[in-house]
Parts: sequence; structure tokens; C-alpha cells
Amino acid sequence: MGIWEERGLAIANSNTVKKNKLGWQVPSQSGNGTYIVSLDHGEPFCTCGYFEAEHKKCQHIYAVEFIVQKETKPDGTVTETKTVRITYTQEWAAYNAAQTHEQEKFVMLLRDLCNGIPQPEYTFGRPRLPLADVVFGLVYKSYTTMSGRRFTTDLKEAQEAGLISKASHYNSAFRYLENPALTPLLKALIEQSASPLKAVETDFAVDSSGFSTSTYARWFDHKWGKERSKQAWVKTHLMCGVKTHVVTSVEATPYQSADTLQFPALVVQTAKTFDINEVSADKAYSDRRNLHAVQAVGGTAFIPFKISSTGMGDHHHKFDGLWNKMWCFYNLNKENFLLHYHKRSNIESTFSMIKAKFGASVRAKSPIAQVNEVLCKVLCHNICVLIQSIYELGLEPSFWTFEAKEPVAPKVLENSDF
Repeated sequence: MGIWEERGLAIANSNTVKKNKLGWQVPSQSGNGTYIVSLDHGEPFCTCGYFEAEHKKCQHIYAVEFIVQKETKPDGTVTETKTVRITYTQEWAAYNAAQTHEQEKFVMLLRDLCNGIPQPEYTFGRPRLPLADVVFGLVYKSYTTMSGRRFTTDLKEAQEAGLISKASHYNSAFRYLENPALTPLLKALIEQSASPLKAVETDFAVDSSGFSTSTYARWFDHKWGKERSKQAWVKTHLMCGVKTHVVTSVEATPYQSADTLQFPALVVQTAKTFDINEVSADKAYSDRRNLHAVQAVGGTAFIPFKISSTGMGDHHHKFDGLWNKMWCFYNLNKENFLLHYHKRSNIESTFSMIKAKFGASVRAKSPIAQVNEVLCKVLCHNICVLIQSIYELGLEPSFWTFEAKEPVAPKVLENSDF
């Protein structure tokens, strides 16, 4: 099935196509108006720009063809019958079980993850809070979406259940959240939480999005002679598996970091655990270095080319065989290219899942704490993905069992000031 047929099937399944006296009224996928499709004059016709320019079947024509099946009988009469709408069944028993047991599974998996965090050694001063317990509390709080003060009861109940040895005061938890040494530790936990799915995921997608904050950047505009302000955002770059939406690597920054510069690091981190076959990303990541970064780990990058891009070298770059190969594939075999590139939509689904369930904004005030709060949300998402996989795939997650190239958790904690 080609890309246009896929899009047409999606429109047909949306139940938004209507019959009128002019033909079939088909909505635009972008949401900007509708088009009229006719199948009554031998050849199909559509009022969309693509059909008028190319005179080829568009997704709107395919949508109508999926709905209406024409049959010509031997006597010359033509009958039209509506086809059965194609749907993708949901494993409701597994889904319901995962949802009803999610919270109890969540705390157990989070506890198993935190057991891999060693306690730093102290040479003086009073004993610090157990770091594993503090991280457990911060991530569990993000899961509940409560404020630190209202979460106190849940944390005490976790202590009574034996999940943590000591419930920290919410002010202590806030101070740990502002510690920059917590950032690499949370990233390591996110990557570790994705590791049980390394046999499932081979194709990945990359994109970035922002989490809003309650802080503002202010400056004085000398041109207009007044103060201006702009809301601050936590720019978050993710790589996810396209089958389960598990996040395999992440980079969050308290500033507007360029998408294309973060791409190679995300690929390298994912490749430490997963075998990469494909990586899909949008035009913002169109760069020679990114194509080679994916090739270096044994995969293929499906990234569309900008209008100004050429397959040959220019005064900035010499001839690049990989760039030329993918440029030709994109321009000369675009339909096949888009079948791979279409997987990129899964990263948008991943961001939507995280924001819908754990919030699209952060409560923290300082930039470091805001980044760490976003990483806690991503870790919560990964654990929920694992819970769903337990019931749908029969997965039995275990952490800190495979031999990584480097001992992740101890490496993160070197020279920390927890």
C-alpha cells in the first residue's frame, strides 16, 4: 500500500466523508476545508491542488474508493456497495489489565530501577538521604502530577509499604531536583528503562518539543524604549522506538537548542543498547553529519531534503556519496521513501502521550530543576510503556542485568555533590 492509499485509508476510517449532490465531500487532512471527489465519469476527479497539477489519484480519491466499491454486472448495470471499514483491533483485555494495575506495577518497576543507584560515600557531615529513595520520590511525584506538599502522604505510604527507607521532606526533594548531577543520572535511568525492549525496537524516530514554564526572560528593547518579556521553555529532544513509543535517548535544555546538533548524540546513545535499522526525522535534521551518524551505527536515516538541497557537492562540501544516494532516493523514488519517513509520526505521538498524561508544563523555577522535572516525566512514560508491554507482549522487565560498554550508574555519580 502506497503513501497516498495509507492517507486515504486514514480519511476513510475517520467517518468524515459525506455524499452530496456534487459527489463525495472529503475533508482535508490539514483541517483546512474540504474537497469534492467524483467517480461518476469514467475517471476519478478531485478538486484538490495535487490532482489538478498531476492528474493522479490523491488520498481523497483513495478515501472514496475505500468506502465505495463499484461492481459492473454482465448486463451492463453498475451497483455501488459500501465496503466494510478496515479497523485495527485493540487487545482490550491486555489494555484494561495494564490500566487497572498500572500504579501498583509502576512503583515496583521504579523501585527496581532505583535499586541500581549506588549511594555516594560521605567523609564528613551528617548522613545524607538515600539517593535511590530521593529519585524514587521525585519520579513518583511526577507520575501522580501532584505538588510536592500534597504528595507527602503518598510518599509516607510508600515508606510504610517498604518501597523506600525514608520519606524525604518536600523541601529536601526540591533541593535535589536543582542539583545538576541529577541530570545525567535521570538520563541513564531513562535509557535503562528502555533496555527491556531492545529485542522489539529496531526502527526509531527523532523530534523535539517544548515544555512550558512559569518563568519569563525579560529584556529592555532600546528601539521601542520599553521592557519586553518572553516565556521560557524547556527544549526536549527525544528518540523513540516506533512500535512501543519507548524513549531510548533524550536531551533536554533550558534554552532553544538547534535540532540538528542534538541528533548524533541521540543516535549514539540509542545504539549502545539497540540495533538501529532506520531513523526517521523531519527536514530540520537534514544534514550530512546526521546521515553519516546513522550509517556509522549500521542504520539508514530517512530525512527529507530541503528545496535548496542538491545531490552534488557545493563550495562548502565535496561530493558525498551517501548524501547523493539518499537525495536521489528521495527525489526519484519519493513514494517508497515516504513509506519509511511516515514512521516519524510516532515521535509526535510519544510527545502527545507524555504531555497528556504527565502535563505539558513544569512547576520548577530554576533552569536545572526544570530540565530534571521534564526528564522525570519521560522516565514515567517509559515505565508506563513497559507496563503495557508486560500485558501485551508477555514482557518480564529486568534492569541492570546486561553488560553495557560502561558501568552507567556509577559513572554518573562520580564527583557528584549529592
